[in-house]
Amino acid sequence: MRMFVALVPSAEAVEHLDAFLEPRRQQADLRWVDPEHVHLTLAFLADVEERRLDDLVERLGRAARRRTTFTARIAGGGAFPNVARARVVWAGLAVEEPGEVELPRLATGVRAAAARAGIAVDGQRFKPHVTLGRRRVPGEVSHWVRLLDGYAGPTWTADRVALVQSHLGEGPRGRPRYVVVDEFALGGTTPRI
Repeated sequence: MRMFVALVPSAEAVEHLDAFLEPRRQQADLRWVDPEHVHLTLAFLADVEERRLDDLVERLGRAARRRTTFTARIAGGGAFPNVARARVVWAGLAVEEPGEVELPRLATGVRAAAARAGIAVDGQRFKPHVTLGRRRVPGEVSHWVRLLDGYAGPTWTADRVALVQSHLGEGPRGRPRYVVVDEFALGGTTPRI
């Protein structure tokens, strides 16, 4: 199974970002991420064996309970690998204390949980971001990064993480279809679902 562990912004935060981007979407050579797919990936798990799923769920729950909730907002932006030859345009995440400490620890904790469950984790360094769009061919996107630098969405409380299964090509227009497998409250809080 192809899966990821994600921090999911509030519906209000996603709606605000969507409203900001909507009038600008026609001006870009980007394949935009559907608003219902907006998330911040903490760990990408390309190949999860069914037999390891129960252990993964248990370990992710423990990792989430070790972290406390924090306030965040989608703000700023950037591009991967860089603005001159971008393949991905993204929005950043601004966090308030204790989030400056909790967010990286949360990412480390969920990655460690997956590794202890015997699941390989994408080894890239954690860079908190929300993917907005992808380019088919690398290109210059400095105008998008400048635009996103002025964006700051509403604050929301990061209080849960989700384990999501990704079914490539099974969604509308050949996009992925995401299925939330489980959710884990931070610090023992109650999930929003």
